[in-house]
Amino acid sequence: MEAWAVSQAIDGIGEVTVVLHEDRVCMLHFGSVEENEDRIKLWLKKHIGASCELRTDLHPVHNEVFRELGEYAANERTEFTVPLDMRGTPFQKRVWQALQSIPYGTTKSYAEIAAEADSPKAFRAVGMANNKNPVSIIVPCHRVIGKNGKMVGFGGGVHLKEGLLALEKAQAVSR
Repeated sequence: MEAWAVSQAIDGIGEVTVVLHEDRVCMLHFGSVEENEDRIKLWLKKHIGASCELRTDLHPVHNEVFRELGEYAANERTEFTVPLDMRGTPFQKRVWQALQSIPYGTTKSYAEIAAEADSPKAFRAVGMANNKNPVSIIVPCHRVIGKNGKMVGFGGGVHLKEGLLALEKAQAVSR
């Protein structure tokens, strides 16, 4: 088994590393492959298997992912079409599915996502599932905010979360 990890700078987002397994995106992390290598290898061992080899050459699907991310950052894309390979617990997968239903340019609270994931009292667990989302931006965990409207945690930092939400809101208003 093989996985491919390649990083590229995206204007408006910064450097991201995209990891593919069987032609599908299984991880997206902020920073370079080198910065994320230990995290990637640990995740692959847990979810794919210890024998999974990590390659760092460009896979054809990387071009599609980087193109879509660039279009998103340039306000030319509101949805992603790249194939995903989401690995997690059944609860995490329900949360991630609920995240994908948040319309572009809008936000929902952790409590709202908990209700959509059929666990209305599990808003803290939603926060943990959000934290474990392996495909940030594409599965839009940045669209989840505190019940009081407060910006709460994001893998790329709260400043990037605020920037992504501002980008989406500006584009949504101009449509």
